[in-house]
Amino acid sequence: MPEAVAEVRKAVDRLYGHRVMRRRSPEVTSEAALRGARASAALDGADWPLEEVRRRSDFGGDPGARTVGAALRISAEAGQLLSVWRHSPLQVLARLHLLAVGDADESAGRPRSAGEGVAELFPLELAAVEGVEEAVSGAVELPPAPQVEEVAARLDQLSRLLVARAEGAASGTPALVVAAVVHGELLALRPFASHNGMIARAAQRIVLISEGLDPKAICPVEVGLAELGTAAYQEALRGYLGGTPEGMAAWIGHCGKALRLGVRESTAVCEAMQRGMV
Repeated sequence: MPEAVAEVRKAVDRLYGHRVMRRRSPEVTSEAALRGARASAALDGADWPLEEVRRRSDFGGDPGARTVGAALRISAEAGQLLSVWRHSPLQVLARLHLLAVGDADESAGRPRSAGEGVAELFPLELAAVEGVEEAVSGAVELPPAPQVEEVAARLDQLSRLLVARAEGAASGTPALVVAAVVHGELLALRPFASHNGMIARAAQRIVLISEGLDPKAICPVEVGLAELGTAAYQEALRGYLGGTPEGMAAWIGHCGKALRLGVRESTAVCEAMQRGMV
């Protein structure tokens, strides 16, 4: 795990040292947000080409369009929620859910209640498109979402730990590890009736910004997760859910690999800008 943390830190530092970042960092941030949103929507079953996401303005039609629209709204606002995140992470999670479903939905911003269903984290139709037999056949099977009482208790504990860390009262755990744990815990708990994967990935990005590893939000980790594939994502999450040291290390390593791929994506954007192609 120390090696994964060091490799991520080195890759991020190289990107921040790129000459384009000195002059055009807001553009890189905007492009990273767009690409991250596209990738997060793809992981939720709406795998649109980047240029289609860039071109479209109407996201209220079919389910795929609504998924892409939800990802774009979350991505656009996530970086503005840092001050709230530091003292009330649960309030931010509620806001992210409201952004995803829209305020006309009665479940908006509200954790699921006892007996309420919860949407699948990994839509089978996405796995079928990717040709991932394991996901379709159920070879990579995740346990059901916990009961709401357990969800509430674990969310409260997670929130307390994050607030204590923001106040300087927590240990010096690396930012990558904190972000991976927040990501994994939200996927495990599935606190809302829908959009839990999208919200978990956005929360991971907020942690990376808040912890200072990626303060300008230029490393779209969602791109890396999509590139590594749904089957690998599921398998790594199963390791996290197992709770063993090996499983945790595999999950953190997977998140680190995804972040490095996100760095590679934005490095390519910077190179294109430097050549005058963007």
